[in-house]
Amino acid sequence: MRAETIEKLSSLGFLGPLAFFIALFIVLPVTGTFVDSLFRDVVFLDRAFIGLENYRALFSHPGFWNAMRFTLLFVIVSVPLEILLGLAIALTLNETIPLRGMIRAVVLIPWAIPAAVSARVFELIYNYSYGAANYLVRVLGISREPVNWLGTDLGAFAAVVATDAWKTTPFVAIILMAGLASIPEILYAQARVDRAGFIRRFRSITIPLLWPVLIVAALFRTIHALRIFDVIYVLTGGGPGGATESVSLFAYRYFTTGDYGFGAAASVVLFIMALSLSVFYVRLGGFGKRRRE
Repeated sequence: MRAETIEKLSSLGFLGPLAFFIALFIVLPVTGTFVDSLFRDVVFLDRAFIGLENYRALFSHPGFWNAMRFTLLFVIVSVPLEILLGLAIALTLNETIPLRGMIRAVVLIPWAIPAAVSARVFELIYNYSYGAANYLVRVLGISREPVNWLGTDLGAFAAVVATDAWKTTPFVAIILMAGLASIPEILYAQARVDRAGFIRRFRSITIPLLWPVLIVAALFRTIHALRIFDVIYVLTGGGPGGATESVSLFAYRYFTTGDYGFGAAASVVLFIMALSLSVFYVRLGGFGKRRRE
């Protein structure tokens, strides 16, 4: 047996357990969800194959398009915001500053807190009667009357974005700090010798070398933002009037009412969106090209 064949068999042997777990925990559930979306799977009714009928009903449902609109707008606003904030934090903590180790540990605290707990804390902060947000509004003289933060479309949307940014920006910062640590310091030293300022070093060294890490951070955050559920469920419940209902929450409502086929169809659409964006990010990062080279 040639060495090349032995190497290929060894590679398959190492990849075998990984392929098994991917098939068991990813491929099988996704396939099952897709198959279920092709059936009328409602509690107290006989299960029957209906083809794409669930998708036709889904795409003609105004609530679905409202949830889709909110989800896409949330992704467009929250992901760039968290990337920018995370990059600012990472650049700051990458410098030699006093108590840098302790500050790094403190920055991780929001990420360590469960999302449901974070949402509950922010729900109290935005409370109309006794919330800290309205207390600051009165103290700063912005308004004498309390602001109904969660009672308007714009206020509720901003509250969800702020809560999610507080919770997940540290995750982005940690990823980017790891990327910054991999950039050779000698490049910055040489740039300083050439009298390159901070902006020039940032544009010519930091961004090009950090680009793949930025893409990975954006990919993780985009997928998480697309399937956001727990923060909205606790903070606004999808209100007011469905203004903050995400696609995940939309699908969840149908699962809880026993219409599993319709809920599965919404889940499949969300999965296709996440998969498409993942492919886009992989191509944007040039990961496949680097592998071929």
